[in-house]
Amino acid sequence: MPVVLSFVVALGVGGKHLSNPPAEPATARAVLNFASSLAGFMITYSPLSSDFTTYFHPSVSSWRLFIYSYLGFLSPVVTLQCLGAAVVVAVPSVPHWEAGYAGGNVGGLLEAMLHPVKGFGKFLTVLLSLSVAGNLAATFYSFSLNIQVFVPPLVIVPRYVFSILATAIVIPLAIVGATSFYEALTDFLGVIGYWASIFVAIILVEHLLFRKNNPNNYDVEHWNIPQRLPSGIAAIASAVMSFGLIVVPGMDQVWFVGPLAKTTGDIGFEAAFALSVILYIPFRALEIRLRKTL
Repeated sequence: MPVVLSFVVALGVGGKHLSNPPAEPATARAVLNFASSLAGFMITYSPLSSDFTTYFHPSVSSWRLFIYSYLGFLSPVVTLQCLGAAVVVAVPSVPHWEAGYAGGNVGGLLEAMLHPVKGFGKFLTVLLSLSVAGNLAATFYSFSLNIQVFVPPLVIVPRYVFSILATAIVIPLAIVGATSFYEALTDFLGVIGYWASIFVAIILVEHLLFRKNNPNNYDVEHWNIPQRLPSGIAAIASAVMSFGLIVVPGMDQVWFVGPLAKTTGDIGFEAAFALSVILYIPFRALEIRLRKTL
């Protein structure tokens, strides 16, 4: 609620500047780059979702879970993206907004928008900065859980220790990235988006093709017996080859622009998904044939 209140107040005091702002037509390259950044933010929920949905009752409708999750993402993201686009387009025509947004400083822009309400605006700016803790909490929980899955002997270590460790890593990175927030954010989301695309492609092929879209084809009794689980070699090989063959040539980031992306824009996300599907099918089929088990 504090975050919603902050945006409502910002829109209320700054909305008069958003009428008929001058805007340049979006290019195909810009649209693809924007879609890649969104994908990096949205789709990464998929590998984290199982860490939280495991607490849901098995009798809950899967469609109900899907609709709630979909609307939970769609509603705020579409609303805020539209608001953000309108504000950024209007920035050049509002001097104090432009000063606050210097260097892509989103926090400075929000503070400038809230400046008319003086002290209350500063209070809301602080609330917005603290709201990031809500996003980090879920991520740190998954981080601590996956560390223990990846290195089983660490299961004896309390999970909060890994959350503290993650915080110690994130804070200095955030301090460094704060000097070029927008570039750091888009670069990070872009790279994460490429990985998320490959991850989702492999999971979908595994479930729909090799597991026949049937949950009964997963033997949950073997969840903690590594030798009875897929080796992961097929997935890793597909991911590595996808990165090398199409993500690198098709990425468009501040620090690197691939030869394909120079003419098409960032197609790393879409191309990685397609190539991962193509590669994973024969690799996984070969793995099943050699191991004689799913």
